[in-house]
Amino acid sequence: MGRVVLWWVLLCASAQALAQSSEMMDRLAALEKDPAKREQAYAAAEERILLCSKCHGKDGNSKRDYIPNLAGQNPQYLFDAFEKYVDGQRTDFVMNQAAKLLTLNERVNIAYYFSQQEVLPRTEAVPDATEIEQGAQRFATVCVTCHGAQAMGRDGFPRIAGQPRPYLTHALQRYRDKDPSRAGSPMLAVAGLLSDDDIKALAAYLSQLRP
Repeated sequence: MGRVVLWWVLLCASAQALAQSSEMMDRLAALEKDPAKREQAYAAAEERILLCSKCHGKDGNSKRDYIPNLAGQNPQYLFDAFEKYVDGQRTDFVMNQAAKLLTLNERVNIAYYFSQQEVLPRTEAVPDATEIEQGAQRFATVCVTCHGAQAMGRDGFPRIAGQPRPYLTHALQRYRDKDPSRAGSPMLAVAGLLSDDDIKALAAYLSQLRP
């Protein structure tokens, strides 16, 4: 493929992604204004999350410690993640296939549905208090700008408060080690600043954080 053609393909793909993201935000804004539409979106999502629920739980609280919670997640982030799995910017065999089965409207509904669920405490060993404090200090220096003071996320940045500790540890290690499946993420530069002890402390702190 010639450079001009490749550039044009990438430009078109980027324009399509921006258009879909804008449409998603318009649809979410419409849901916020109309209780009837919110109920319809919620009910429609319940019918389409069967595959999602097998790993992430029907209420968005994951069934395995290495799988992220979707409960309480920023809906824009969830939708953007769907789009990245659809176009291959993020790679995971299950998610790449699952995302392609959903229409844009279904992805909006599911993002809204999970954003309305409550994150539940996990039955895992409580980290050492010193480790949690170290994690809080490191969070304040490298994470708070994007994820917010309570790690609730905003806009396209995810909520990371209350995620399972093993998931957080593995995710941060993948970013730190520049996993190709996460290429293009701003987290690659941030995680590059983290030591193994930093990652362990951050995972301990965030897994216990309940805003």
